[in-house]
Amino acid sequence: MDGMKKRWISLYVENQVGVLSKISGLFSGKSYNLDSLTVGTTEDPTVSRMTIATVSDDETFEQIKKQLNRMIEVIKVIDFTDIFVRMKEILYIKVLKCTPQDKIEIFQIAETFKAKVIDYGKDSLLVEFVQTATKNDAVVKLMKEEFKSIEVVRGGSVGIESISMMER
Repeated sequence: MDGMKKRWISLYVENQVGVLSKISGLFSGKSYNLDSLTVGTTEDPTVSRMTIATVSDDETFEQIKKQLNRMIEVIKVIDFTDIFVRMKEILYIKVLKCTPQDKIEIFQIAETFKAKVIDYGKDSLLVEFVQTATKNDAVVKLMKEEFKSIEVVRGGSVGIESISMMER
């Protein structure tokens, strides 16, 4: 049995009331941890696509996939762990109690990380990052070290299989 590692699953599910709670219930009922879960309607309004991140060993992960495949609301299960995917997460960081010097630094950080300053106040800025969860982890760490007062909201990762062979 291999050690614990981060794994990604994409699910096509019926777009119905209760499907999200049933799937998250499968994880909590078996004491599997959900690191991230995002869901949205696809080009077909009767189908939603979920992107789920979890940390598990190989044996547990195989069990998770089998149990998801058994659910009648699940149309398709795709294991993203070892395939080329495009994956991004949205992150908002509000920096409060900014000095004019802080604002200059925030604009430089935003430029470096290809982020956008999307709102601006007398002593605060709101920055939007759309990148991998790993890069967003680094940004959060940096911002916590650099600024006294920040507020963080993360949207969870979404992913799709790559057309080319470029990695996430």
